[in-house]
Amino acid sequence: MTDITASTFIRQDMAGERPAPVKTTGFTGFVRTRLLNSPTNILLTLVSALLIWFTVIPALKFLLVDAVWVGKDREACLEQNVGHAVGACWPYVTAKFGQFMYGFYPDAERWRVNLTYGLAVVLLVPLLIPRLPAKGLNAGLFFFALPVVAFFLLYGGGLSGFGVSWTAATLQLFAESVDTAGNALVRGGANLPVVGMLMWLLGKLVVLIGMLASLLIWPLVWVRDQLQASHQPVWTDLALTAIVVTALVFVIGGGSRALRSVVATAATFAGIALVIAIMGLDRGGLPIVDTRLWGGMLVTLVVSVIGIALALGRRSTIPLIRLFSIAFIELVRGVPLITVLFFATYMLPLFLPGNMRIDGLVRALVGVALFSGAYMAEVIRGGLQAIPRGQAEAASALGLSWWKKTSFIVLPQALRHVIPGIVNSFISLFKDTSLVSIVALFDLLGSLKASFADPVWATPTTAFTGFAFTGLIYFVFCFGMSRYSLLVERRLNAHRRH
Repeated sequence: MTDITASTFIRQDMAGERPAPVKTTGFTGFVRTRLLNSPTNILLTLVSALLIWFTVIPALKFLLVDAVWVGKDREACLEQNVGHAVGACWPYVTAKFGQFMYGFYPDAERWRVNLTYGLAVVLLVPLLIPRLPAKGLNAGLFFFALPVVAFFLLYGGGLSGFGVSWTAATLQLFAESVDTAGNALVRGGANLPVVGMLMWLLGKLVVLIGMLASLLIWPLVWVRDQLQASHQPVWTDLALTAIVVTALVFVIGGGSRALRSVVATAATFAGIALVIAIMGLDRGGLPIVDTRLWGGMLVTLVVSVIGIALALGRRSTIPLIRLFSIAFIELVRGVPLITVLFFATYMLPLFLPGNMRIDGLVRALVGVALFSGAYMAEVIRGGLQAIPRGQAEAASALGLSWWKKTSFIVLPQALRHVIPGIVNSFISLFKDTSLVSIVALFDLLGSLKASFADPVWATPTTAFTGFAFTGLIYFVFCFGMSRYSLLVERRLNAHRRH
């Protein structure tokens, strides 16, 4: 007992203060833990600081400190008139801003472009805000109604008919194309001995098919001619199309069970009638602005639209659709975008009937859409393969159809997995639109280069100022898309955060 008491230690004075813990938060903590926490990071920090000093500082000096902000012509941006080294010539950007945004679109009609931009923003912003309601209606207006309205706003023109007339014209063109192909085979086989007979027989068979197709569509063509001869062909055709489509929805949907779909269909046609009346499409519409006058940011934004249907086609259970999708994807991915643009612009018209013409901008849009669709299809396919097979099997066990299973179960999860890939593809496409200048279309960069030919603004810093301005525009769009994709990715993957 005495030994235990003797060995007990009791401190007689206060313990000394310990040093404060190393700060790991705030700016000081960030520098200590991220920039100077190892010899390698210290070296990288010094190299980065030197890189910023020799690149960012001169760029800011060029864009802001030594820049000229006011002027009417090139004289305001010359060094001998300013008295010091001249940086960016911002009066040049102010003078050419309309050309950068609209190309050579007529000044009196540029309100149509502004209205299109405004409608796009009004419909897009609610889609980007998760908490706002009516996403289905908003998406339908943005992806289906807006492109049609934008076409008549930007290009102009009106309607001479509607669904019945369009269907009859398409089928009649198909029948005429079949008949033309058959006659070409008959003429080609006339000068060949053995193979010519087979070509002649094949040509006669194709001509017969064309004649049968013409006979089958004759009632529809007759109805089209009667509609065109009426006093109000557009409104009559629209009313007949609405009645036919609504009746089909009612019958296919199962009668009274499809009442909601019937009401939605009728409301859609009512909205179409409202747009036709407001824009005067039955009376010729707005003045036509040829796409050769389009340019600048307008073309860049128009060409940037793409789709994802080929991904589903590649995973289809129908062999013909799957093989066609695979062949198309592999063929298009194997050639550069510039080759696709040249083919769509100069060779595609050679494969069309002689009386059919496609606008130059539309041909470029087709080429870009096919190219980007092939790449997007592979991105989406990666997301589809990441979905466990049990998800689709469980949906099938619940009695869901293929469309509902794909739309509500499989595709939403697949898109959540490949959001970074989708945004990366879209950013790449947004920048690749500058290649359309090779096929005589003026996007933002094309309009910039065209502005260099103006002698009124020919200065040593004009080109640098123009490229800096367009570079800032591209950066704002691309950076905004990447930041929003991170926001969506964090929101959709909330269940994975711990």
